[in-house]
Amino acid sequence: MRPSQPITVNVFVVSPDTRSERRFDLGLSVAQLKNKLELITGIPVQNQEISVLPSLDATEPLGVLSDDSKPLGFYGVHDWQVLKVHDLNPATSFTGQLTDTSQVEKFELSPDEYAQRQDTVLAYKQRNKIGRFAEKPAEEPQEPQSVDIPVGARCEVESAEEDFRKRGTVRYVGPTEFAKGIWVGIEYDEPIGKNDGSVKGKRYFQCPANCGVFVKPDRVKVGDFPVEEINFDDEEM
Repeated sequence: MRPSQPITVNVFVVSPDTRSERRFDLGLSVAQLKNKLELITGIPVQNQEISVLPSLDATEPLGVLSDDSKPLGFYGVHDWQVLKVHDLNPATSFTGQLTDTSQVEKFELSPDEYAQRQDTVLAYKQRNKIGRFAEKPAEEPQEPQSVDIPVGARCEVESAEEDFRKRGTVRYVGPTEFAKGIWVGIEYDEPIGKNDGSVKGKRYFQCPANCGVFVKPDRVKVGDFPVEEINFDDEEM
């Protein structure tokens, strides 16, 4: 048995304003094809000249569908070839005008008019605080690079407990490895501290265990603070 011949063909239809993939019956006459192509391309039947190209990037046609009475299959059109529709009289149609923007009146706004509109990308960003309109995080106050607290000075450290004064001697002033900024190392008069002058294996000064502490400079008051003996005994039995 002879293999059956295809009765339809898939092709690309290209015109000055359109490009699409279409399927046509090979028994369709060229005249009938032109009627269909008018709806696709907008080019009137009487203005159409249809050439067949082997591919979309080809420039030389394989032939022209010149006889309106012949079926499409007569011209040996194969799948994925190109039917290129030329407009022989573009003055009577809209061919080319759909893609020509040179005659289109452009809608323009001044920067002030654009800024006042509420239906723009700019307004959307402003409402939702996006991009340059996003809220900036509050900047942390800059700590001083040096403080006027001499090492060896007597001091008192601010306490959250009323009538409880934490007194001691300044042993270190400067940066540390455990936190940013300037810190003051103090040796308390009594063992009410947190360390012996070292933190995480790094020693900054030497003092008895639990007598050392590091605080921020704004919590330290330097002055004539004599040693006070703290009574840790219970007042009641």
